[in-house]
Amino acid sequence: MNNEQITINNSKLTINNEKIRSAFKGKKAFIPFITGGDPDIETTEKLLYALVEAGADIIEIGIPFSDPIAEGPVIEAADERALKAGCTVDKLFDLVAHIRQDIKIPILFMTYYNPVFAYGVDRFTDRCAACGINGLIVPDLPFEERDELLEPCVSRGLELISLIAPTSEERIARIARGSSGFLYCVSSLGVTGERNKIGGSARLMIELAKQANNIPCAVGFGISTPEQARETAEYADGVIVGSAIVRIVAEHGRDCVEPVRRFAKNIKQML
Repeated sequence: MNNEQITINNSKLTINNEKIRSAFKGKKAFIPFITGGDPDIETTEKLLYALVEAGADIIEIGIPFSDPIAEGPVIEAADERALKAGCTVDKLFDLVAHIRQDIKIPILFMTYYNPVFAYGVDRFTDRCAACGINGLIVPDLPFEERDELLEPCVSRGLELISLIAPTSEERIARIARGSSGFLYCVSSLGVTGERNKIGGSARLMIELAKQANNIPCAVGFGISTPEQARETAEYADGVIVGSAIVRIVAEHGRDCVEPVRRFAKNIKQML
């Protein structure tokens, strides 16, 4: 069993990260992102199955939010469509609980802290654990202020995935030492979105992180083609693909499942 210790309020707690760690064993992990409820809950369910069939190792489901400060126009528009279609946090909890009997790979929620706080931290993490969510990514929660959410996550067996960015600089080693599951490496400055080229800063961040903690590092923010995925996987343990998939959903609406499956399969084959 693969356990790690992290410190919360000066106390060391042991967490079991075997589920997420196993997604990186012996391969480069493919981590697709979709916006929950875009274009509707029924299509989201079909997309989850399609991504598993295409070879996803971990799936991120974005909880739609009205003020997604880290998102570019593609995912921001997806959030608006999902909210307009009536997507709620409770509906996503119910969806994950429903598909968990068939889908065994790790599933993460990506969310901003406001929806968690509004729902109630304990109630939110209770429902995550009950429905089968394995962890959370909260991009607007600074590492130094995470204890309020980290302790409820750890006590319920949830990973709170840390992010590092080119601006993290001297904080990278400290964040890596205090993290578990995997590190989400933001490839470039700015918001999410497809980019023509992935900068070299991600490689340097991973080198610094690995010196502090041999934790899997997955790169996101900007990977939009199979070729970019292959190049990134030369130095990263996994690749995260979001905006490119969400754009396909936007272009095809409820008919997006097969195009997404094909695209995801191409990414996986390149890894």
